[in-house]
Amino acid sequence: MSENTPDYLVITVGTTGDIYPFIRIADALRALGRKLTFITNTCHAHHVLRAGLPCVGIGTDEEYQRIIANPDLWDPRKGFSALMAGYSDHLKQMDEAIRSVSPPGPLVAIAHPFAVPAAAIARDCGSISSVVAAYLAPSNLRTCHDPLQIGPTSVPRWVPMRWRRALWRFVEKGWIDPVAVAQINAVRKPLGLPELDSFLTHIAEAPDLSVTLFPSWFAPAVPDWPHPLISGDFQLFDASGQDGFTEELSAFLVRGEKPLVFTPGTGNLHAAGFFACALSAVGRLGRRAIFLTGERNQLPPHLPESVLWQPYVPLSALLPRSAALVHHGGIGTTAEALRAGVPQLIVPFAWDQFDNGARVASLGVGTVIPAKRLRPRKLAKRLQALHASEAIRARCSVLAARFIPPPNPAGLCKEIERLLQAELYDARGAKSTEHQDALDSPG
Repeated sequence: MSENTPDYLVITVGTTGDIYPFIRIADALRALGRKLTFITNTCHAHHVLRAGLPCVGIGTDEEYQRIIANPDLWDPRKGFSALMAGYSDHLKQMDEAIRSVSPPGPLVAIAHPFAVPAAAIARDCGSISSVVAAYLAPSNLRTCHDPLQIGPTSVPRWVPMRWRRALWRFVEKGWIDPVAVAQINAVRKPLGLPELDSFLTHIAEAPDLSVTLFPSWFAPAVPDWPHPLISGDFQLFDASGQDGFTEELSAFLVRGEKPLVFTPGTGNLHAAGFFACALSAVGRLGRRAIFLTGERNQLPPHLPESVLWQPYVPLSALLPRSAALVHHGGIGTTAEALRAGVPQLIVPFAWDQFDNGARVASLGVGTVIPAKRLRPRKLAKRLQALHASEAIRARCSVLAARFIPPPNPAGLCKEIERLLQAELYDARGAKSTEHQDALDSPG
């Protein structure tokens, strides 16, 4: 191995859906013989350690639980402010975790967008060599091009580009920058680093390289995404056979027709209304269902025999034995349904979920009902139409075939290294040329 081969930091925060794709990347780097350290929320460290990867935890379980216990987190207008409460403290914790790793050679950070500001600070202070931003979902990348979905708002194709830019400026200056920028600058200023004036511009321009963890057939690159950019693929968790199945679940699956599966996501603790609508809808349809949530108190106290509650089941194992998936639209859950070839009904609450839902609908593999518009009658009607649609089932099969063979994260990691080396070579070449010009100058 070359002495210039870097060590890696893999840095991500969020729910388990944000953790698993980065674990897959880290595992591929390890298989290539690279040394790495994983940095994530302390409450998720057990997932990383179970994969046999070295991990540094940030924050406490109590801090994480306090964030996800806030119902504003799942409001499309209030969610960003709720998530960013205490962001400056989290940046300092990430910076400390990064500084605790000090290899003799180059160190590359592969970072979730919300970790990019911390990685950029570490690079500017000399702790790491390069920053790679890894984007889990298309809406993590700001764009003015179609399809343009800002939260629950779909911007029509006829809207001129100058209006689109003005809309983004309004969103940034009204909702994003007042919450994020001051907190980032509170960490940068004491270190003597220049202050920022735009959060989204910073996370787009600070990285040395960007990579998408979704395929171009799901979201093709658009001209105003960052450059250089690698178009990657979904990095999904694999469960084999009946991994994670309880005896109760196995017995339920063999007792009747394939069930509908309902989940609002692992981090959503405020989905009682979602499950109440689900129970009423499956009752109207006379269908069997599985409700997935780690919080039993989100469900009605009494469930009929046709409905089974499970705290957690790997979707990669469950969905091939399901009729359809009704979910929040998180990118990991969306990708699992695409891989399994099952129809989706997406009920977006906030974040990237609206954009993911719109893309699922445009691909012809599902439909969308925003969470605030979810009603039992509407849900039952959409599920009935989904079940009856041969076109949707056929399209699901076509897209499921794109996952065979499974995406290879090792190839993605090699491409990251190749482009980083090319960037470094270009930078050295530019410096060498400048030096030679200075020597040749008559002055």
